[in-house]
Amino acid sequence: MTDFPASDILTSDLHTWLSQQHHGLRTFKTFQQKLETLSSDEPEQRAVCRLLSGLVGSYIEAFDEAPLPVTVADRAYSRLLDLVASLDLRGNTDRRLADINRIAACDLLR
Repeated sequence: MTDFPASDILTSDLHTWLSQQHHGLRTFKTFQQKLETLSSDEPEQRAVCRLLSGLVGSYIEAFDEAPLPVTVADRAYSRLLDLVASLDLRGNTDRRLADINRIAACDLLR
């Protein structure tokens, strides 16, 4: 990862990486791995990483070993990209709680 301040890693580096990827399941699996690394490197971001990983994991489980319709993949990818872009890890506690709640309420399949 690049040398972004810790609070910018998800919103800058991870978003940039994600925006340059294909919409397939491999991208979502690699995204989960990046979240694991980030969670270890930046313990104060563990809750966000854990929730994002669970969100992506549910999506992967739904289509692992099954055909993935292009429209579903495009929509899920777009939702995830928008969600990551919307996070404000420098925000006050109210903003961070709102981000966490938004991640928890998100469903990539809807």
